[in-house]
Amino acid sequence: MPKARETAVYTHGHHASVLRSHTWRTAANSAAYLIGALEPRMIILDVGCGPGTITADLAELVPDGHVTGVDRAPGVLERARATADARGLTNVDFAVADVHALDHPDDTFDVVHAHQVLQHVGDPVGALEEMMRVTRPGGIVAVRDADYAAMTWYPEVEGLDDWRDLYRRVARANGGEPDAGRRLLSWARAAGFRDITATSSTWTYATEAERTWWSELWAERTLAPAYAERAVGGGHATEEQLHAVSRAWREWGAQPDGWFAVLSGEILCRKPS
Repeated sequence: MPKARETAVYTHGHHASVLRSHTWRTAANSAAYLIGALEPRMIILDVGCGPGTITADLAELVPDGHVTGVDRAPGVLERARATADARGLTNVDFAVADVHALDHPDDTFDVVHAHQVLQHVGDPVGALEEMMRVTRPGGIVAVRDADYAAMTWYPEVEGLDDWRDLYRRVARANGGEPDAGRRLLSWARAAGFRDITATSSTWTYATEAERTWWSELWAERTLAPAYAERAVGGGHATEEQLHAVSRAWREWGAQPDGWFAVLSGEILCRKPS
């Protein structure tokens, strides 16, 4: 029977503002919950690796092992390869893949990792089942996803509630689940895992530089063609409303007391031996 293929549309697209955000991510700020479980000889699959900054960090953390980064978008993998090459890594490779139909035999990897991926897929439980399939018995499936409904900020700038409401509607219309963080434990249980450690962690933006960086990312991302076309074309917003949201982000970024926290859920799932 043929495996299911991805049906959801990637809400963010690969605009420069999105890639700036993704290349900021490291194993330390995005996969700390996993680092303590890594061993030098491990074989790792990094699903939805994007521009490869976390992938490269994982490769450095398993110097006697190997990391394979996979993504659905061939173009972003060129960035990932450049990242690994610039760091002189020889224990990493990259390939195009769909998390619902991974091109690997059963029981291949010691760790299968996915960061901010399950919120964008059409069948997160099926994705976890596929990740478990390619994990060796006793190995780990590690997943971290944001939860948009749990994001919080100060001060209450008019327009940011509209941003969150709009983003959640667009993401769901695209087939994803923007409040994935709170659902990871239930999805893992539905996929058949029983040995699960569920945690959470945050990114916090509170300095002037952090506020400027974060607010500009979202001000640009809101107007980026991939997102704007889905928001306007899907009947979720007008162009004027998108521009109002973009302005709200810049207004928040200019606040000297501005503070923003992004909550992510995390799961470490052990495959039965």
